[in-house]
Order: sequence, then structure tokens, then C-alpha cells
Amino acid sequence: MNQTIEFTLNGETRHYSVDVRQSLLELLRDELALTGTKEGCGVGECGACTVIVDGETVDSCIYLAVWADGKTLTTVEGLAAEDGSLSDVQTAYVQDGAVQCGFCIPGMVLSSTQFLEDNPTPTRPEIKRALSGNMCRCTGYQKIVDAVADVAEKRQENADIAPVNFTRHA
Repeated sequence: MNQTIEFTLNGETRHYSVDVRQSLLELLRDELALTGTKEGCGVGECGACTVIVDGETVDSCIYLAVWADGKTLTTVEGLAAEDGSLSDVQTAYVQDGAVQCGFCIPGMVLSSTQFLEDNPTPTRPEIKRALSGNMCRCTGYQKIVDAVADVAEKRQENADIAPVNFTRHA
């Protein structure tokens, strides 16, 4: 059984007829060719398929496409500027060496992006807790935490707010 849905994806309004059993992940990857969203576990445990829906991170592998009706969605492809330049979160991940194989990184970047929107002045324990729903087998997480802390610090400096001292741990 199909249902027609309308949603905003990375700033563009979309209309699709989807099977009511289809996951948002399947719609994004298979029909829209947005392959930045990865399928890891398929059961909502690893976070590789994380996307932002109306300002909340969701595991798109267990989120039905029909639930996206009337919503605003952001995938990793929607973070870059129109000129193709990376977001500050993406840039920090690259500069801090937080990217290894890249499989989990789109979900990590989206979780980090939404977390910093919700909490612009996080502590390191808050960053770790916020990213606990995203699993990575390559980096050991420290460089990812460093990248998020660096973005928060730079944003604070740019906003003329006294920066939080994020001490790196080896």
C-alpha cells in the first residue's frame, strides 16, 4: 500500500509515493540517491543512518518514510554551503583527524550538528553523552569529541563570548 508524502529535504520540497512499510533510510538511499546516510545495523543501535527531522536526530533505518510527511529533513548532503564548502562541524572533523573510514561519520556529524544547535556551550561529558548513540569502530572517539569541542569553542569566540577551556586528553 502506497501513501503520498510531502516534506522538505535539505531545503527543497519533495513529493513522493512511498510504500507504508518503507524506511526513511530506504527512501533516502534507494530512491533519492542520498548515499551519505549509511545503513549499519538496521535496528537503530549504531547511528550510522542518523538524519535530522524537525530538529531531532533520528535513526532513519527504523523511522518510516511516511512519518516524514510534513517534516523538515536534513541529511549530511544538506550541511554543505551552496558553494560546496563544508560546514564548520565537517571542517573540524577533517582538521582534527576525526574521520577514519567514513562509514559512521555522516551520522556523527549530524548528531554533532544538532547537539551544538541545542547546546552551544557543552562540556566534554555532555559531548560524549550526546554522541553515545553513534558507534565508531575506527577513531576511538577522542578526536570526534575534540572536533565538537573545537567547533563550540570557535563559535563562542566568534560570538564574543568568553570561550570555554576545552583541555585535550591524550
